[in-house]
Amino acid sequence: MRSSLGFYSKLLRYSSRNLNPPSFSTDGVVRLSLLSHSLHLHSSSSLPDSNSSLDSLKLGLAKFDGVPAVSASSSSTGAVDLTSFASASASKAREIVDLTRHYSRCYWELSKARLSMLVVATSGTGFVLGSSNAVDFPALCWTCMGTMMVAASANSLNQVFEINNDAKMKRTSKRPLPAGRITVPHAVSWASSVGLAGTALIATKANMLAAGLAASNLVLYAFVYTPLKQIHPVNTWVGAVVGAVPPLLGWAAAAGDISLNALILPAALYFWQIPHFMALAYMCRSDYAAGGFKMYSLTDPSGLRTASVALRNSIYLIPLGFLAYDWGVTSGWFCLESLFLTAAITASAFSFYRDRTREKAKRMFHASLIYLPVFMSGLLIHRLSDNQLITDNAAKSVKFSSCLETSVENDENVPRKKKERHMKVTPARPPVAFFSAPPFPFLPAPLYDHSP
Repeated sequence: MRSSLGFYSKLLRYSSRNLNPPSFSTDGVVRLSLLSHSLHLHSSSSLPDSNSSLDSLKLGLAKFDGVPAVSASSSSTGAVDLTSFASASASKAREIVDLTRHYSRCYWELSKARLSMLVVATSGTGFVLGSSNAVDFPALCWTCMGTMMVAASANSLNQVFEINNDAKMKRTSKRPLPAGRITVPHAVSWASSVGLAGTALIATKANMLAAGLAASNLVLYAFVYTPLKQIHPVNTWVGAVVGAVPPLLGWAAAAGDISLNALILPAALYFWQIPHFMALAYMCRSDYAAGGFKMYSLTDPSGLRTASVALRNSIYLIPLGFLAYDWGVTSGWFCLESLFLTAAITASAFSFYRDRTREKAKRMFHASLIYLPVFMSGLLIHRLSDNQLITDNAAKSVKFSSCLETSVENDENVPRKKKERHMKVTPARPPVAFFSAPPFPFLPAPLYDHSP
């Protein structure tokens, strides 16, 4: 017994000097191979020699660990693989972000987003004016969204058709298509999909009349106005018609029909666009000539006809405020505001007419930019709903009735004799036979009874 205990203590000392530290299994449990093997030796009835004991220890370590320990080289290789995977994922995400940003910028420039938002503003104003009492805000949002999509499609098709002209002009040479940042098939696909989606959205959320106006305006702008810019100066007036349609679209989306009152804002937009584009065409004459566009200012070297056209259409804006009040669209305050506003743009046009310089044209251009938002804001602030219009008409009718009753009472107080003295009493005459008058002179003349 003492000999076996001595051998066991020697074995423990030898193992503590030569054996590796305890290994770790995959389940996180520390496995003490030496202790397990010593328990196995203690439970056996007979002790083997030292060589067999070491062999059994080695076998016990290999059997009890289950999974071989990970070496330092393999762990470093795994860390390198994880780092490379993370860097590859980050670069891929960066590429996706850059690509999204690139095409978003291209779509923004193809759509002429600021011009399209101005179109949306006019359409939204028309929707509010066409609403009877309460404004349907969900329908307003859907109409504005559809208008934005249709306007983006029209502007994109415009740039597709004018890619060669834009490349020759300084103002447009950096657009996506002339600069090669996007391909023509890609731009056509974008314009087609957005235009169809916008028209379908207006048709489903508003009505077919508004959708028809949107589709017809898209065709008029992209397929009539755009090629006409390279053919004849009348393109400016066709473009003015295109700009006048969106408020009519908004009114139709809200009211479901088009009445005479709906023409106030479209008329203002039509007449406003003439001095606006005349000023722009005069300032950019050389650029338009280089691009091959047939603008009205290019056929007018002195600029006199261009300035006279701008002044004439500015004067046409004056009666619109009075018509808006007379037709029951706005209150009377809008007349005064519209008069001062129109006088300002007319004064700038007259200044350009007297002194046809680039500075005067630029001043008229800036005045036109101020005119439109202020005019639309005045329409929205002073608009009359149906209830207000009925109340005003009732008050006017009551006032008219009271005046009429007063006049009747005054007439009854006049003496009857005085009235008879001023009245001529014509005796009644029997009807004349048709064949007793010329060209039948052989018939006897008619006889009249003059007895009272």
